[in-house]
Amino acid sequence: MNARPTVALELDDIQAAVLEPRPVPYAGTYRIMRLDDLHDGRELLRRLIPHLDSVSSFDPGKPVSLSVALSFQGLKALGVPEGSLATFPPVFQQGMAARAAELGDVGENAPEHWEKPLGSPDVHMVLAGVAPDAASLEATVLHVRDAARDLPGVVSIWQQDVHSTADLRNHFGFADGIAHPAVEGTGIPGSNPHEVPLKAGEFVLGYEDETFSFPPAPQPEVLGRNGAYAVFRKLHMRVATFRQYLHQQAKDRDEEEWLGAKIVGRWPSGAPLALAPDKDDPELGADPKRDSFIYNAFMYGDDPHGLKCPLGAHIRRMNPRDSVVIGAVRLHRMIRRGTTYGPPLPPGVLEDDGTDRGLLFAMVGTHLDRQFEFVQREWINDGKFIGSPDEKDPLASGYEGREFTIPKRPIRRHLKGLPAFVVNRGGEYCFLPGLQALRWLADLDT
Repeated sequence: MNARPTVALELDDIQAAVLEPRPVPYAGTYRIMRLDDLHDGRELLRRLIPHLDSVSSFDPGKPVSLSVALSFQGLKALGVPEGSLATFPPVFQQGMAARAAELGDVGENAPEHWEKPLGSPDVHMVLAGVAPDAASLEATVLHVRDAARDLPGVVSIWQQDVHSTADLRNHFGFADGIAHPAVEGTGIPGSNPHEVPLKAGEFVLGYEDETFSFPPAPQPEVLGRNGAYAVFRKLHMRVATFRQYLHQQAKDRDEEEWLGAKIVGRWPSGAPLALAPDKDDPELGADPKRDSFIYNAFMYGDDPHGLKCPLGAHIRRMNPRDSVVIGAVRLHRMIRRGTTYGPPLPPGVLEDDGTDRGLLFAMVGTHLDRQFEFVQREWINDGKFIGSPDEKDPLASGYEGREFTIPKRPIRRHLKGLPAFVVNRGGEYCFLPGLQALRWLADLDT
């Protein structure tokens, strides 16, 4: 798409968590608050606002941040007028649990099996804190505790601590959280120099998006402007099941690693198959500061048949880059903020130890329907766009008995009966208001 002149973003009003990349490594925490009294809820906002960074005030040298997000039920609990509530998109108003069938959250992934209180009307406010180390994070947590002190109408009902290691490896053993888009007007570089920066309206309300129109925003304008929608999902990872499957399908350790890389689309180091199709190349991801982005500087246009990276590999499904209809991919790009939780399963262990571990997936954008829900429905849980309608994402889809094709000459490799390696434990759709909007919410007199 042809770029138009960039509109200056009001970076001093956008919460830092919307656009700022997270430090590497980092410690973090997610906390859910239930607001039983609207006056106490508004007072909590007043106390938290001074501790929130905007994009312009964020200090990359001291990357500690706190963000505030609200569910639709949380906005109601704060007393937002009905006329304003009605201007939020229907998908957001319904909430994630009500969208289960659309998202493929069925069977053991269905809301009735979710971890409480996820999926319930009690999820009102989500506070997320991120810091480069546990000590810095604790200072942020203390701010939250102090802010909620002597407010009986504010109740903490859920907490999930998260972390990211210096090598960015997730529990399956693969570097993750590598790719993020550049956004026009931010000055924050994307991780792929081959990708043209996306219009700001794809991620922040009040600006043009990739269709050169303005995404529908909540009203009044002060409430919607500089806000964004966020998705979070707690995804339990069956690490032992993943290892067992690779072990059963491979003749030796080298082939196990090869199969895992074909399923993921990257080698354990983070080196993509698009650049290292035959064996891992740790040098592609060896930069500890992640400044060169060479591990993400690739496209798929030279691999139309998936001989290097299978068309159905996880990262190729999540971001097909230039391998599908030109322009379409840009309408479904997301800013991902996923990170691991729980201790790792020791290397080589093939039996589950009963410990809860996985990924706290988070996404930021302005179109819940054509960003998160489209990717979940069409790219993760379907295969028509790659010419294999019966195949689903081999890693992230929660369906049992899936199939996965690895193109190979002279004979392709076809895997059958893939078990569910990931199970959704619950989540919610939230709204990340701009700082002016948070002040408006805090000062409501309804």
